Amino acid sequence: MKILENSIIKLRDTEPKDIDFLFNTENDTDLWEISNTVKPFSKYVLKQYIETSHLDIFTVKQVRFIIETIKDEKSVGLTELFDYEPVHMRAGIGIHIIKGEQRKGYAKQALSLLIKYCGEVLRLNQIYCNISIDNTASIELFERAGFKLSGKKEQWLNTKYGFKDVLFYQLLLR
Repeated sequence: MKILENSIIKLRDTEPKDIDFLFNTENDTDLWEISNTVKPFSKYVLKQYIETSHLDIFTVKQVRFIIETIKDEKSVGLTELFDYEPVHMRAGIGIHIIKGEQRKGYAKQALSLLIKYCGEVLRLNQIYCNISIDNTASIELFERAGFKLSGKKEQWLNTKYGFKDVLFYQLLLR
């Protein structure tokens, strides 16, 4: 079996056919507070991103995958590794499942595949994530996957509802 695939989903690189999916996902203003986005992405910019997505994590310090179902090849979300640090053997991790596809187990499947990829392919020592204190679904997901709460960043996110704390989770792979 391929390392970025199981019987339910696969994690694949972005392709030109993903332009509308990325456009709709990246421009969902509900995600902006956690992605530090402050203006919409154009299709032109996203096309450029797709054209350079072949560059590896060692070059650009991040990698993004489309989460796609095996059964019908439907794009249901995104996952990424960011702030890749080869000297310290660590990277941040993020997962987003689009509305209408949440609570179907796709995030759990994607996280499992990504953990395996980080340990076996990238040979990382640890992966980490930052989760808004009110995102109980993500907290439960990462805790079930073995991530441990390491700290709290107080008033970390400036949202339209005021400042929010962020929880910092780590998973040691070695």
